[in-house]
Amino acid sequence: MLMRQMRQNTKIIMLVTALAFVALMVFQWGMDASGRTMGVNIGRVGSTSVSILEWQNAYRALYDQISASQDEPVSSQQNREIEDMAWDQVVNQILIQRELSRRGIRVTDEEVIQAARLSPPPEFQFDPAFQNEQGQFDLALYQAFLAQAGQDPLFLQQLEFYYRDLIPRNKLIRQVTSGIFVPDNELWERWRAQNARVSVSFLSVPPDARVTDDQVQVTDDEIEQYYRDNPEEFEVPARAQVLYAYMDKAPTAADSAASREYALQIRQQILDGADFAEVAERESIDNVSAAQGGSLGTFGRGTMVPAFDSLAFSLPVGELSEPLETAFGYHLVEVTSRDEVAEEVEARHILLPIEVSDQGEVALLTRADSLETLAENQPLRDAAQAFGLPVMEGEISEDFATLPGVGVAGEAQDWVFVESDDAGAVSPVFENESAFYIVELIDDAPAGTLTLDQVSDEIRVNLRTQKKIDRTMEEARQWQQEIRGGSETLETTANRLGLEVQTAGPFTRREFVPGLGQATPAIGAAFGTAPGEIGGPVTALGRVILLRVDQKVEADRDAWEAQRAAQRTQVTSEIQQVRLDQWIEGLRATTTIIDSRAEYFEAAEQQAEQGPQIPMFF
Repeated sequence: MLMRQMRQNTKIIMLVTALAFVALMVFQWGMDASGRTMGVNIGRVGSTSVSILEWQNAYRALYDQISASQDEPVSSQQNREIEDMAWDQVVNQILIQRELSRRGIRVTDEEVIQAARLSPPPEFQFDPAFQNEQGQFDLALYQAFLAQAGQDPLFLQQLEFYYRDLIPRNKLIRQVTSGIFVPDNELWERWRAQNARVSVSFLSVPPDARVTDDQVQVTDDEIEQYYRDNPEEFEVPARAQVLYAYMDKAPTAADSAASREYALQIRQQILDGADFAEVAERESIDNVSAAQGGSLGTFGRGTMVPAFDSLAFSLPVGELSEPLETAFGYHLVEVTSRDEVAEEVEARHILLPIEVSDQGEVALLTRADSLETLAENQPLRDAAQAFGLPVMEGEISEDFATLPGVGVAGEAQDWVFVESDDAGAVSPVFENESAFYIVELIDDAPAGTLTLDQVSDEIRVNLRTQKKIDRTMEEARQWQQEIRGGSETLETTANRLGLEVQTAGPFTRREFVPGLGQATPAIGAAFGTAPGEIGGPVTALGRVILLRVDQKVEADRDAWEAQRAAQRTQVTSEIQQVRLDQWIEGLRATTTIIDSRAEYFEAAEQQAEQGPQIPMFF
């Protein structure tokens, strides 16, 4: 029994032979090109049944895609997310197929032939066998292959399935997203938001420093009125108190030692004559520099993390360093040149990961599995004590599931609010990217609304703070008038108030700016004020801001004109995707969708516990 995840994966992962390229369809909604699959039903979309095979095909494609995109194994939490993504895909597939039928969208033989000749599936376009010497897709090579492969009836049938599914979907896309046009002024405003920059000097005034508590009064009537006017602020989700213990998946000291030993082996290969650039391309997990033979280019002092920075400015030029450990892994560093006057170095490195060893991973899985077994028959504290694990207390709610040391605890959240019964129930061992963990339910409370007595103190503080901000804003308007009138400057005002003038920029409208925030009224004031003028006062990050625009660099209109066509294509595509998502959500909202996966797998697990049986869907 190596974890509930493995038991679940055993029951839901089966041998599926599907066309590789059929999984990559419009909307990323891969569909069985042969049409409706048969098998045991696990749900319904309107009057259409959802078979287990359809869902399994979608699950397998997503699982393989995500597994191939990351170095670490798929965790049980990820696995649950993949299961839900696969369900959503199948539902969308059925909804789209129904819509195609309703609209009478069809595809002709001529359309299939033309698409097969001129629009190959993505796998072919990125296959090196069909690329020229410049690494670009060569249509002639593909068409030559097509002429030869056309002798195979099975291949032609598979290709026809692909296009008979894809072409109607493309037609549907055009119908759903027709009429989208992005005018030039909207494109220009988007470009300006990304490229116009401003630098400012500003005063950030904390209201508490200007107005004391005894200078503002908050009455009980005001508190009660705020409570009545803002009921949504006091709604609380269902929540549960839990005990939990966890096993960290971080590499151990032994793993670090093994990784360092491997780094030493790589270092020796280079000392023995192996080409640094080739080794970097093969071994380094820093993909950006690895593609450049490990080159980091030229950088100044203080650019890198302290340990790397210190080594880069002390290592003799041309010498290969010993393995250097940082939070990123082990680095093998070579400084290729150094400018002492400019305090700049040019260097390259090979970054090797510190990973849990295979033996360590098996040992951790075994411990986690044993913990789960032990906790099936005794309280969590006793089971955790047997493994030397501390037990902590935490809270999980329906809209927030994070436990210190564990991180996101989505599976525990589902277990607490869907599967667990009474206080004292102990969960299976769950897994996320950082830990294996187990929880015990202490107590739970349903969703509800906090009473006035419970929140009156909080409301009083908030109203008092707002009144302080309002008073400070009144003062700041006076300071603004004095500065604009010439009797004060931003600097003399700051000196009189015992504050410092801060500076920021250059920054764009979309950046986070320390002291000013992101997409706040202060950012708007910075871009809405002329150079040399005073902007504000506004509130941002709980403070009153008065600012002066020191420099403003407008977006380059000629550069915008040069890329306008490409920008329009990109923006149109983004709007299309939003419209498609909204359209699909509309279909889902007006269709009865029944998800019976939980019932199916519960029955399947009970059947499995009774002894080996042949699944009825084989």
